[in-house]
Amino acid sequence: MAFQALTFHGVTNADQVNKITTALMMLDGVDSVEVGRYGAEVEGRAKREALIKAIEKLNLGVKVS
Repeated sequence: MAFQALTFHGVTNADQVNKITTALMMLDGVDSVEVGRYGAEVEGRAKREALIKAIEKLNLGVKVS
């Protein structure tokens, strides 16, 4: 199982964390996710680009790297 770490800039509250968690868990290939204000740890076979796009689609103003 692959592990990927994402870094966030601009997450300011728990509502944003919850939205990001839900968006990532809905992706095919994601087995587990741990999300906080400063980043996420994702296990599964989903591609990094798909993870980033899912977060960007939320239009939260969060920068992901």
